[in-house]
This record gives sequence, C-alpha cells and structure tokens, in this order.
Amino acid sequence: MRLFFCGKEQMKMKLVLAEKPSVAQSIAKVLKADKRCDGYLEGNNYVVSWCVGHLVELAQPENYDVKYTKWKYDDLPIIPTSWLYQVSSATNKQFKVIKKLMERNDIDGLICATDAGREGELIFRLVYHQCHCQKPFARLWISSMEDNAILDGFKNLKKSSEYDALYEAALCRERADWLIGINATRLFSCLYSQTLNIGRVMTPTLAMVVMREAQISAFQSVPFYTLQLSFDSFNASSQRMDSKDDCEKLRQSCLESKTATVVQVDKKNKQEKAPLLYDLTSLQREANRLLGFTAQQTLDYTQSLYEKKLVTYPRTDSRFLTDDMAASVNCLIDEVSMKFNIGIPISKEVKQIINNSKVTDHHAIVPTKQITKFNLTELGKGEYQVLKLIAMRLLCAVGKPFIYQETDVVLKCFDTLFNAKGKVTLDLGWKQIKEHFIENKKEKEATQLPNLAIGEKLIIHGSEIKEGKTSPPKHFTEDTLLQAMEKASVDEMSKEIERKGIGTPATRAGIIEKLVRIGFIERIANKKVKNLIPTQKGISLITVVPELIQSASMTADWEEKLLGIEKGTYDSKEFMQEIEDMVTGLVKTYEFVKGADVIMNNKKVIGACPHCGSDVIQGQKGYFCTNKECRFVLWKNNAFFSSIGKKLTETQFEDLLRNKRLKLKECQSKKTGKVFNSTVILSTENDGKAKFELNFGKEGEK
Repeated sequence: MRLFFCGKEQMKMKLVLAEKPSVAQSIAKVLKADKRCDGYLEGNNYVVSWCVGHLVELAQPENYDVKYTKWKYDDLPIIPTSWLYQVSSATNKQFKVIKKLMERNDIDGLICATDAGREGELIFRLVYHQCHCQKPFARLWISSMEDNAILDGFKNLKKSSEYDALYEAALCRERADWLIGINATRLFSCLYSQTLNIGRVMTPTLAMVVMREAQISAFQSVPFYTLQLSFDSFNASSQRMDSKDDCEKLRQSCLESKTATVVQVDKKNKQEKAPLLYDLTSLQREANRLLGFTAQQTLDYTQSLYEKKLVTYPRTDSRFLTDDMAASVNCLIDEVSMKFNIGIPISKEVKQIINNSKVTDHHAIVPTKQITKFNLTELGKGEYQVLKLIAMRLLCAVGKPFIYQETDVVLKCFDTLFNAKGKVTLDLGWKQIKEHFIENKKEKEATQLPNLAIGEKLIIHGSEIKEGKTSPPKHFTEDTLLQAMEKASVDEMSKEIERKGIGTPATRAGIIEKLVRIGFIERIANKKVKNLIPTQKGISLITVVPELIQSASMTADWEEKLLGIEKGTYDSKEFMQEIEDMVTGLVKTYEFVKGADVIMNNKKVIGACPHCGSDVIQGQKGYFCTNKECRFVLWKNNAFFSSIGKKLTETQFEDLLRNKRLKLKECQSKKTGKVFNSTVILSTENDGKAKFELNFGKEGEK
C-alpha cells in the first residue's frame, strides 16, 4: 500500500479517526488542524474526528428474529449465520458525522489513530465497514501522546494490512464472547428462573473467588506451640509442636540444662534484583496494595495521564523497553529525578530494562519527558499518586541490587534444635529510591546476630511458650485476584506465549467491576484492605454451571489461540467453529441440577401451580413453576394486566394463585380508556401457559 504524503496529493484531505475526543484534540494540535467543527477538527489538509468508544456494536438476538425478545430454552442455541452490527442511539450522532466525513469527495484516504491494540483496531474497522467505506487507510501506531511521538508516528505510518490479523483476532474475541454470553446466560437463566450472567472470562474469575471462599469456610484451624529461648541479644525458636504439655516439658528441661550449644552457623551474602517496570496488571496490583485503588480506578487514572501526555500507553502487557529507547531513557531518568526532588545519586543500569524480545505491541509504562513542563499540582490526587508510582518504578528499575547478609544459626538444647535468623543490610540499592517515595516503608531490619562459633555454649536467660494456630487461605483482594487471573493455567500454556492467564491487562479491571456491579461479588472492608467476597448469587451460579464454563484452563486456551490468530499461526475459522460446537454442545447436553431450588438462594414459594400442582417460586422477572416440564409462569410485567392498567403486587399474585381469581378495582381499558371493576379468572392452556379472563358478573361492572 502506498502512503499518501507526496507531491500534489498533499492537497487532498486525510481523515484521522481517534478513539476519544481528548486524543483527537491532541493529534489535531500537532497536525495544526485547528478549525473546530461539529464532531471534528479540520485544517492543514487534515480532518480529525473521534469514535467515542465503541460506536458500532454487535446486534442483540432480537435484531435477528423478534422471537428472541423472550428468553426461551427451545430457541437455543442462537448462532448467527451472518453477523449483524448496530449503532446505539447514544452514539448515532457522532457516527453520522464520521460517515459523512468518509463520503466527502475531498477526503481520499483515512488514518486509523485509535488506541494501538486489539480493541482499538476493532473499533476503527467496525466503523469503517459499517459506513461501507472503501477508501485506503494507514495505521498510526504510537505508545506515547507526546507531540514528538505523534509527529514521528505520522512520518512512519504503517500499512493497514500489517494489522489485518490483529483485527481478525479482535473480531473472533468479540463474537466468541457474544456466543457464550448470550447462549449460556439465557440457558441458565431459563433453567433456574433468574438472570444469571455468564461470561467467557467473567465466570472463571468468579469461580476462583468462590473456590477460595469454600477453602476458607472448610478450613479447620489447628493450634500449635513453639518454645522460644532468650539469650544475650537474640531469641531462638523450636519447631512447631502439637502438644502444649510436651512444649512445657521441653521448656523445663531447657531451663534445667541452663545452656544451649551452637551446632551450625551459616552466613550468606544475598541480593534482591531491582523490580521490573510496570505493565498494566502489575501497576494495578501495586496501586491496590499501596493506595487501596481498584483496578478500574488505576486504569482510569493512568489513561487520563496518558491523554495528558505524562505517561506512555497504559494497556500494555510488557515490562521492558526497546533498544532504540536506551539513549532517551538516560535523559528521562535525570528529568524524573529532578521533577520529584530525588536528593540521592541515581544508578543508571539501563540494560536491565531493555529487551526487544519481551516487547510486543507496546513497551512498559514509563513517564514521558512532558512531566518536566507540567505543573503536577494541577493533577487530581489519584492521578498524582499513580504518576508517582510510575516514576518511582522507573528509578527503582534501573537501580543496583539490594544486598544483605543473612545469618542462620542452629542451637541444640536437650536434644532439640532451635533456630535464629539475622539479617544485615550491606547496600540498600534500589530500595533507597523506594523509601524516598513511600513513607513508612523503610526496609525492616532483622535482628543482627552476634559472631558465634560452632561448639560455643550460650547461657539461657529466659523462655516462653508461643501459642499459634494454622491460618486459612486469605480472601482475595483486587491485588491477589489480578495475580490469579494473570497466572491462571500458566503451566498449561507454551513458554512462547507472552500473554498468559485469563483476560488481558486491558480487560481484567472491567471483569472485576462487572462482577461487583451485577451482584456476584462484593468488596468488604477489613482494616486497610478490601476483600472480594462472593455473594450467595455468585456461589449459586458456580454451583450449577459445568466445569467447561468455569474452567480457567479453557479460557486460557482461547487466549492463546487468539494470540495465535494475531500472529497468523492459528486459523480464525477453526477457532469460531470450536466456539460454535462448544455452545451447541452445552445447550444440548447440560442437565438441570437436582435440588437447584435450594441451591439457588432458597427462592420463596408463593403458591401451587394451577396446571401441575408443583411449587411456584419467585424469580427476578416473574413467578415460575419448579416443574421444568411445565410452562406455567406469571410475569411481573404481565402484558394482560398492563392492558387493563394494572401492575400486581406480590401479595396479589399470591392471592391469584391461591384462589384462581382476583378482584380488581378501577381497571382502565387501553383501547377505550373506560374505567371498570372486574374479577380476573386464572386458568391454563394444555401446555401449562397461563390464561386470563375478565368476569363482570356480580363482582364487577362495565
């Protein structure tokens, strides 16, 4: 593909399409497209517009067939033969602006300037195809919103064909998620008479939280005891003992012996290498651990910093920089150090953060040179704290190792071994930088042991029995859940795959937020941390969904295949066929879990089914017969009662079930507007469907 910028062709206009208005404005400023219009900016042979996120989305099932408006088991699986897309009413105005711009005669080509990643590519291409545009386009691929980075990007525009595979992977991901989400959600919601949202990544993530909670609930704490002996300047402890009486006997024996003998002294110099730079997940984890931010908050703050040109692209899964950045990083380190008033020498071990083979689409998150010109007091508190973390990590990552001496001493008393550990810092290295940034986080100094010789006898000055108990696994926090998502099924994936686990750095925060929003997990504050605890609804869902749906292994396998599609090593048609086969198999073979009425949150029984006599239970959208062979249901938003201007209460539905009739006053016909009193008679069709009849007899009049 030939790019556009030579000779007379410069007189033609290029349409630049960004993902957000703020990004479009930054690009327009660099390109000197300063004329403001409705939905775009124009000037200097460029038109710059924006998408406002996902302008074009997959259509809902009812757009394929009106029968899908109602959720029915018999209509599953829903597998489109040709995919439909739609523009939401909220974004339709901007879509029309873009479509009109694409059709302008003076615009002979486009530049895709959406976020440089899988989702950004999808956003642009869907709009491009929905507008039926056939004009050529190039790709702007940058990792920083600094002016120089934007200019360099426009000088080195990429061929659109280089990103066809990326688009294909994004398309497969979107359609696979639709197939699983739509079909599995409807399947379980119909079977269990309540809305149960299923997601390809969401459900395995929920399963991890539920399983962790089950481990905690099942855990039985066991007491244990250790004997601690005191010497001149340190203490030594025995191994754990199950019996307090045995521990007391040992204590008496040691006191009687009065001395302990040194049998082993082991001194080693150890070091802790500087940490890697941040990718998005590691930044989210640390911000949660140190600042209490949710993953979504950290992503939002970092995205805002990116749009302010203060940090590089946030949605990255790399923790390294590329070779060509080595020289500029040296200057950046100096500028960051000055900006944050670091009064100590900064090491520049730049080689340890450079690795081309570990960088795919984007390098690690680092500050930009723009921070030297920016007044940081203008930032919000959250933005500033995240920027400070990113700056700290850059300076730490190029630091020297933290070096310390560790001493292990073993003593013997009454045929029992006692252990003592000592630790002496030799060189703080990178941790000196961390201490500058994080208050009250100084390296905790372990006890410094005296110089001891093997065979030396030490006088016992005191003793104490320490009582403890085994601890259950800890509840998930945002930090540890992100780690679990990142590490899920890693052992089952090839070593060549950089992006492991379930979800991606860009999507994990949204998954956690959705689980909270739809009521499957909740954040429960415990001291300074917020634990992620599954709700009864979340536990119930994982109880009834098959291993196939809740398995992190399957989801991780799909992530690997999607990456294979990106690289051109896996066929997209084969992937989609796998998904379709899996969805079809799930619908056709899944068996209803017996006793699910108890499992699924003990749904309230409001009466007996007038057709088969089984219990009728309350669901989110209606009252359902528990006999799955029976089709009786009373919808809360009932079309019949709506037609007479009534919306029944729970008590009225109970009365209707119990008596098979219900007196209603001041009903109003939607057709005539006439007000009347009547009695509703309830009966059923042959298949159990509810049937209603108005009786005016003595109990009502027109």
